[in-house]
Amino acid sequence: MADPLIIAHRGASGERPEHTRAAYELAIQQGADFIEPDLVVSRDGVLIVRHENEIGETTDVATRPEFADRRTMKTVDGRPVRGWFAEDFTLAELKTLRACERLPELRPANTAFDGREPILTFEAVLDIAAAAGVGVAPELKHPSYFAPLGLPMEDAFVATLERRGLTGAAAPVIVQCFEVGPLRRLRARIATPLLQLVAAPGGPFDRPDLTHAAMVTPEGLADIATYADWIGADTALIEPTPGAPTRLIADAHAAGLKVAAWTFRAENAFLPEADRIGADPAAHGRLRERLARFAGYGLDAAFTDHPGLAAP
Repeated sequence: MADPLIIAHRGASGERPEHTRAAYELAIQQGADFIEPDLVVSRDGVLIVRHENEIGETTDVATRPEFADRRTMKTVDGRPVRGWFAEDFTLAELKTLRACERLPELRPANTAFDGREPILTFEAVLDIAAAAGVGVAPELKHPSYFAPLGLPMEDAFVATLERRGLTGAAAPVIVQCFEVGPLRRLRARIATPLLQLVAAPGGPFDRPDLTHAAMVTPEGLADIATYADWIGADTALIEPTPGAPTRLIADAHAAGLKVAAWTFRAENAFLPEADRIGADPAAHGRLRERLARFAGYGLDAAFTDHPGLAAP
């Protein structure tokens, strides 16, 4: 495996529409150590793979007249969102939809693959990974939102891992979540490695008393280490200025945590100014150099949309 580990963020999503079989298989071909599915829940309780429960951005549902009346407004983690939502569709209905590129203005070449691929289930992604001998890094999206809808994500997730024999500490799985409560509860049920996600701003939705800034202090990291094995940090928390890292990696390692960083993307639009090449937001900048700096800081894993540029 690479050092740091290469986690293909939604597959090779820089080159194929995210969360599709094509994106995952390309990532594996390019040398990814893990593939990453984001998990939401269908109306009939099946874990499916989408970036958000709002599926209008990443599927062709808006072009399907039979589903036009399901467009609605909901509040997800305190934010109003308008669109079509996975929890309003059965798995059979979701399987009729086809994936499309989420960032067509930055990744126009990916639109050539629009309309080809169906939505995958979590089980399908586990099958892809097992066949290739790579790990899986699933992220539980909005579990506190789904629970009161009668869609307990944690129960469905644990049941899936149990069926697959993936509940041990050596399982090739890293379970991610921005919320704290679900990870604490999962630790009581499974030994599978857990990763607490933290962003630069804000805090976990289920802990309004807690900020991400507090979570990445030595005291906060020590608390995370009581239930998780990893911290997954926004790159800005590790390197706010190119070449000038914070103490986060060292402090996390001192607490006994491994550190993953998200998300490494090649396009100038996602890079700090010093790593850009030219002025075109869609053009590729110096991703390899950026990854090399983070590796030098002691990073344990990198989430990237471009595993082909990250793998050694």
